[in-house]
Amino acid sequence: MNPIRTKLNVLSDPSAAELSRTESVHLQTHGPTRLDIEVISDVICPWCYVGKRRLEKAIHLLGPEAHVTVTWRPFQLNPTMPKAGMDRNEYRSAKFGSLERSHALDAKVAAVGAAEGIEFHFDSIHRTPNTLDAHRLIWLAQHQGRQDAVVEALFRAYFVDAVDVGEPRNLITIAAAVGMEKESVEQVLASDAGLEEMLAEERRFKGMRIDGVPGFFLNGRFLFSGAAEPQDLAEAFLGTASRL
Repeated sequence: MNPIRTKLNVLSDPSAAELSRTESVHLQTHGPTRLDIEVISDVICPWCYVGKRRLEKAIHLLGPEAHVTVTWRPFQLNPTMPKAGMDRNEYRSAKFGSLERSHALDAKVAAVGAAEGIEFHFDSIHRTPNTLDAHRLIWLAQHQGRQDAVVEALFRAYFVDAVDVGEPRNLITIAAAVGMEKESVEQVLASDAGLEEMLAEERRFKGMRIDGVPGFFLNGRFLFSGAAEPQDLAEAFLGTASRL
């Protein structure tokens, strides 16, 4: 989903570590602030990858007084996708009306991604996968304290390295590379573990009429969908927290 329109200044520096001290202090609150952030996302959503980078910058802007936890929640953009996935060009042509339109959209998000330090390699991606197992891997990673690392690895695998993240063997390799227990990953992917939990969360979001990702919750309250700019995210989090 395209990012929401913003009226505040855009932070163009792709490195959160280089954001100015003035910006960070401006957004700090007086005293510790607990921020439990939930992000609804799909691993094949390019705007979700952009949203992750912007969220990281927003957390930096909040400063050391903000005690932030981030939890990734599932959302399948293509819930009826065949288990084996399908040819990406075929899928995108059907979804957007033509391959030319698909390429134009890819070029747009690639330009935004470049500003965030992401190198999208859309031309190398040949299949659009079913993401059900990828979401179950993220569910398991939460229990092993490796969720953010797995989400990052999945985004990079699909969008940068053109890995089919619908293939269980690829998911096992990705998980092992970020320190997850290989045996537990194999057991989960060979069973239905986490399936009902994941589908229940999706039903909850759809019941709230959330139909786009990335979507952001703060302390249990849904804020909005869209890969907003870092300062807009930070201000939305603080503004909402002050009213809860």
